[in-house]
Amino acid sequence: MDKKEITPEELSAIKAVDAMCRPFYPSRDVLKKMFTNYEFQIMAITTFGGVLKKAGIEKPEDAWKAVAKMGPKESVAEVVAEMDEIGVDYICIDQMGVWSQHEYHLDVYVTVEQLAQWNEESKGRIIGGCTYNAHKIEWSLKHVERAVKEFGIKYVWIHPGSYGLPLDDKRFYPLYALCLDLDIPVCMQTGQSAEPLPSDYSRPMRADEIAIHFPSLKIVLTHTGFPWVTEWISMLWRHPNVYGNIGAYMPSALDPRLVAFLDRAGRRKAMWATNGLGLTRFKKEFLELPIRDETKKAVLRDNALKVFKLG
Repeated sequence: MDKKEITPEELSAIKAVDAMCRPFYPSRDVLKKMFTNYEFQIMAITTFGGVLKKAGIEKPEDAWKAVAKMGPKESVAEVVAEMDEIGVDYICIDQMGVWSQHEYHLDVYVTVEQLAQWNEESKGRIIGGCTYNAHKIEWSLKHVERAVKEFGIKYVWIHPGSYGLPLDDKRFYPLYALCLDLDIPVCMQTGQSAEPLPSDYSRPMRADEIAIHFPSLKIVLTHTGFPWVTEWISMLWRHPNVYGNIGAYMPSALDPRLVAFLDRAGRRKAMWATNGLGLTRFKKEFLELPIRDETKKAVLRDNALKVFKLG
């Protein structure tokens, strides 16, 4: 199938759910705060080096200005307006808790209280996710349970490699058991980290034993698992409750093997996501992929509604 240009009408025709947006998307303060972090500053001059050069930005602490041009807004109202314009019903935003191996502390970019406020401001369209600190297990379990029961948080997102721990480390198992008990999905960073954080611990295949030990737990492997895309595909294909999102990489740049998988078994298991890098561009490029209409609808919307129990 040949690539086709998407009209504004087609852009909004199939409603969507962003399975992984970021807390900097509705907040310029959060976006600026990110680039005061050592790991994000290194990411700015490496992973986003080309973007900064194109924007004429030299200082890594000013990298937020380049990211702001990719789509993030300055308020919840602006985000909701964009969602209405292009047909996005919900966006999932988590606390974005990442352990800094340079500073040795947990960086959390938004509180669950703030997420609950954004949920209210958006009339339920911003869906909140919380974090888990593998170095403070008892505190973290109480935090997750309170977030779910008091603030309506719908899932947990973790970056295991940032702790220098693999996905299947024993320090994450209490979280997996709690998520199973609370009946919420656990989303985990898989593939390389854009920041200078260990990536091998986040290989998708490390989710294999977790899915075997917790067959009823909904697991979401994020970021396509790149560069281990075939491992990501394998996990989604083999385990009934393992899902994945394709955020962080522009749809036009997705691995051809992943695109082919989406149109087959992946149709029931993959979810569209932006990683906060632009709702409009990500949706347009996804709709331009050479895949079936039923695949677009399932990946854009249906699978996320089921996994996060929305609507």
